[in-house]
Amino acid sequence: MKNQKLELTWIGKDKKTILEPRILIEDKSKSYGDANTQNMLIHGDNLLALKALEDKFTNKIKCIYIDPPYNTGSAFEHYDDNLEHSIWLNLMKSRLEIMRKLLSKDGLIWIQIDDVEMAYLKVLCDEIFGRENFINTISIQVSPPNGVKMNHAESKILKEKEYIIVFCKNREFVKFKPEYVKVKSWDSHYNKFIEGDLENISTCKVISMSDKLKELNIIPDINDEKFNKWVYDNRNRIFQPVGLAKIKNNPRYNNDYIVPIEEMPGYLSYKGRQVQFIENSIHSTDDGNVLSRMVCDFWTDIAFNNLFQEGNGDFKAGKKPEKLLKRIINMSSEEGDYIMDSFLGSGTTCAVAHKMNRKWIGIELGKHCYTHCIPRINDVIDNKDTNGITNLVNWKGGGGYKFYELAPSLLVKDKFNNWIISENYNGELLAKAICKQEEFTYLPDNNYYWKQGKSSENDYIYVTTNYISLEYLQNIKEEMKDDESLLICCKAYQEECEGKYDNITIKKIPQSILNNCEYGRDDYSLNIEEILEVDENE
Repeated sequence: MKNQKLELTWIGKDKKTILEPRILIEDKSKSYGDANTQNMLIHGDNLLALKALEDKFTNKIKCIYIDPPYNTGSAFEHYDDNLEHSIWLNLMKSRLEIMRKLLSKDGLIWIQIDDVEMAYLKVLCDEIFGRENFINTISIQVSPPNGVKMNHAESKILKEKEYIIVFCKNREFVKFKPEYVKVKSWDSHYNKFIEGDLENISTCKVISMSDKLKELNIIPDINDEKFNKWVYDNRNRIFQPVGLAKIKNNPRYNNDYIVPIEEMPGYLSYKGRQVQFIENSIHSTDDGNVLSRMVCDFWTDIAFNNLFQEGNGDFKAGKKPEKLLKRIINMSSEEGDYIMDSFLGSGTTCAVAHKMNRKWIGIELGKHCYTHCIPRINDVIDNKDTNGITNLVNWKGGGGYKFYELAPSLLVKDKFNNWIISENYNGELLAKAICKQEEFTYLPDNNYYWKQGKSSENDYIYVTTNYISLEYLQNIKEEMKDDESLLICCKAYQEECEGKYDNITIKKIPQSILNNCEYGRDDYSLNIEEILEVDENE
């Protein structure tokens, strides 16, 4: 019986497209700042761009955040709902498969989504990343209750949240850095003050917090600087009840003294309630060292409105707050780690990663790569961006990025419908492209023109548009060492060259690469016709 597994199926799922491994061409007129930077801003289809990054960045990216299209929207109003979901799932599957390869062994991917596709996406990620590598589904309040649009309130439950699905590459290596948020209101958890010598616990007296505050003439306002300082200075004597604890054979179970819990070394009890000292609840947040709580999986403290000033411009598709990306990046990476966003939008992820001293890669197909991302990140580098998290992280400017365009397809059709090498490719670009096609690293040797790339210590590649004659081949052979091998890719060669030497292989281009992948396609964002064709044939 064939092995079966739990999986999500849809129209066109099994149709495989072998992507052309494009090269990236730096546009130095748009690169900005430090010339030695490793940051990358890429304009082009994000599926092709991810494929282009695969050879250099596999297992290198520590944190990926994406905010993909939540659904396929009005572009599919003439198609049925099943087809719409199929197109969206195909769009996501092909990209997530490459992103998984790019993640480091301790890497994390954070995917923001709403409830239209969230359940489908979770099952798809289970299949790609492994169900055992699911971390959490975080709920984010994106519209406070008083800000929810009331349209159609009589016919549906109004939305005020979105989700972030979090997966890892390998759960064995994942380690989060806890984040804390300020406690917004005084509550009964922080209500006792211990008076006395903590070294001699039985002599300690418990005083209510409110009485102690009155004695010190302090109003219990958590936003008050004087109060916060007092709490911090006395953090070793204030404690928080965190749960009931039964204490067997303890005669002081109901008195007003702090007693040890014999059964739980390191814990104390007051009136049978397990306690911990409040010093554990004083943490550094964006508001400084204040009473705070650890961030869990329900985020209500980040404002999603009034973001116009972040990035100095509006963005029709909706910006994400810089504080949101600051939290994600801080929880899952260290300075110097690579952060990636392949649905970059207005550039928030890269702007925040830059301010937090991370290396970053951003990919965007739309024109807003030029109209939004470039000016926004340039302002960050020039220290002209005073909004978002700038002051929180004490950003002072600096750094840079290199701007890349995807190279055009290597092969194009001529007027006779034959595949030929694109005229956009000069000798160097052709060599780089064929190296990628044949899985060699482009690495020209200064001493030997025929050593343009290598796949191992002694295995080389030479790409040329020259005609390879037997004499030409013999000259190369004389320069080769006995333990070296060579692949020659050329437009034409003398018939006697084929098989002449055991350690030299000759291939004719473009014929030898025609079946390697799909050529001549620059946009993989929508596959309507392709999916329809698959559906009709089933």
